[in-house]
Amino acid sequence: MNNTQLGASVKTPTSRPLPMGEREFKVASRPVVSYSGAQQNELLAALPREVLEALFEHLELVQLPFGKELFEYGSKLENVYFPTTAIVSLLYVMEDGATTEIAVVGHEGVVGVSMFEGERAMCGGVVQSAGYGYRLKAQHLREAFNQGGALPQLLMRYNTALFAQMAQNAVGGRHSSIEQKLCRWLLDRLDRSASNELKVTQEMISIMLGVRRESITAAAGKLQEEGMITYRRGNITVLDRAGLERYAGECYKVAKTEYDRLLVDVARC
Repeated sequence: MNNTQLGASVKTPTSRPLPMGEREFKVASRPVVSYSGAQQNELLAALPREVLEALFEHLELVQLPFGKELFEYGSKLENVYFPTTAIVSLLYVMEDGATTEIAVVGHEGVVGVSMFEGERAMCGGVVQSAGYGYRLKAQHLREAFNQGGALPQLLMRYNTALFAQMAQNAVGGRHSSIEQKLCRWLLDRLDRSASNELKVTQEMISIMLGVRRESITAAAGKLQEEGMITYRRGNITVLDRAGLERYAGECYKVAKTEYDRLLVDVARC
């Protein structure tokens, strides 16, 4: 899927401004990197202060507009992104152009990690919800990783949680109903959003889930009838999160449990 196809489906949400931190670090004409700003990403926030500040020289605050392709399948991974307010979809694109989302990453994680020089991407990474994030050259992350300590522990623990999400998506794609898939998809975004309102079209959801648009229309209508969501053109508001979680069941619970464990672990680092 190209950026034009994505952009035709979803309106770019207005990005939230980042708060200024108690300590700022500026390199040349790059945007300001602040301690509290970087802490909007949960992995960066979990690092000991001295480790995070040691990365300031290499971290770059960047705007991530909707539809921006951070990397494509087979490309060399040169940059790592720690989203703060943006949400990134990891996509697998077939030769015929069919697209399936295999995972989603927001303020809880990182995308584009490569531990070996010259490593190639096994999927594509596209910004699905506009916002901000911190960019880091892959070589600088490798250097910091090789120093040991909290950073490699966090990255390996996060990789386990990300794998759990991918595995659950694979299982859910085969054994879950359309309604369950939709509930899980909405909850995944809700976990990474600042509000209960999501700007997305049914066409976009159908592309990400790899199902017919008519199926999403029917499923969304059912959820709306049951009072779980309200849907207007290009906008979904979640009214009953607990109801969505019950409906999604194991399709959502397994991956969510793994991320909850990740938050407990990062607090100990």
